[in-house]
Amino acid sequence: MSARSGPPLGFAEAFDLPLSVDLRTAARAFGVCPGTAYKLVRLDTFPCPVLRIGGRYRIPTAHLLRSLGIEEKPLYALDLEAGATHAARLDDTHPRETEHPA
Repeated sequence: MSARSGPPLGFAEAFDLPLSVDLRTAARAFGVCPGTAYKLVRLDTFPCPVLRIGGRYRIPTAHLLRSLGIEEKPLYALDLEAGATHAARLDDTHPRETEHPA
């Protein structure tokens, strides 16, 4: 297991990760081979917290990104537009208290 499991993760891939990732994905993010990642976990020196669930390792994505020096997920205009559309729909289905007759 000395070969990498793929090219290192790019920013776009990193921001699309689920809430937690497997150790191979975390190894790709750090640009190390999976064998090195497993060795670092055994030595308790992996650069971010690692959870052992059953026989598998899971790394919370928030900790992974923070260890890579990424503190915040960037906001894009499309994300803001989608959020505004969602909020407008909520306003339409849930009238405010001030809108009720007294």
